[in-house]
Amino acid sequence: QVQLVESGGGSVQAGGALRLSCSVSRYYYYEYCMGWYRQGSGKKREGVAFIDSDGSRTYADSVKDRFTISQDNSKNTLYLQMNNLKPEDSAMYYCVADRGGGCPQTFVKEDQIDFKYPYWGQGTQVTVSS
Repeated sequence: QVQLVESGGGSVQAGGALRLSCSVSRYYYYEYCMGWYRQGSGKKREGVAFIDSDGSRTYADSVKDRFTISQDNSKNTLYLQMNNLKPEDSAMYYCVADRGGGCPQTFVKEDQIDFKYPYWGQGTQVTVSS
């Protein structure tokens, strides 16, 4: 059904920048929440940034003022601009989407992630070296 395909990951030095893209298809919800999770090696998944159908955005404290989430609905594409990257940003980054309802006021708990966001891409790897 819904298909999310990420691209734009790669290896960069600390202080560099990357722009991730998520191509969205077969997604027909008009009130929604979409965003990005990441998972570093041996770590739990963490929410990075989310945007709802009204354009409201939320960010993890660790990426605020460095990352920017945006969307271009005419191109069915979600973006994550990542500036001033740090080694701790290294992770697999996943594009996610809900099945309608919009973004919650706070990031969902670990055991609720897959219920809130049933649609996931395959991920794109980001590696930041010092």
